[in-house]
Amino acid sequence: MARSRAACATLAVALLGSAGWGWWSGGRVAARFDATVVHVADGDTIVVDVAGRTEKVRILGADTPEVADPRKPVQCYGPEASAYTKTRLAPGTRVSLETDTEVRDKYGRLLAYVYVGGVRYDDELLRLGLARLLIIPPNGVHARAMLQAELDARAAGRGLWSACGGS
Repeated sequence: MARSRAACATLAVALLGSAGWGWWSGGRVAARFDATVVHVADGDTIVVDVAGRTEKVRILGADTPEVADPRKPVQCYGPEASAYTKTRLAPGTRVSLETDTEVRDKYGRLLAYVYVGGVRYDDELLRLGLARLLIIPPNGVHARAMLQAELDARAAGRGLWSACGGS
């Protein structure tokens, strides 16, 4: 009898927990799909072809210094970050995109983690010191790993963490 009560309680907690997670995350489940890079706008924004449809993608979790916003000056290490993305994600590169809870930003861009050869490119930008961590709530499924990548780059003085006075 005690065993069946414990089993029922465990099942109830599991069901309530999963229902609560579905509510908290907006009921969204991350989607993953393939795309081909068409153009690189800057270090953290690319244009891809997804099944014949062009999408502007804001790379989640990584904020590279600005180079393309006409309202802002070019920021320290921005040209290097942009050049790296243009080389690494050259037109024709096959990528996988993974969405999180919120699929679009206020500008209509697709928000996605970008995978190249099965490895998350977003982390690569952080690990090399080409970007700062930027969490766009409620998206943050990979935040812990991405934070670690930034902290490692900071500690090693990679990229912008040494070139830009540690900021």
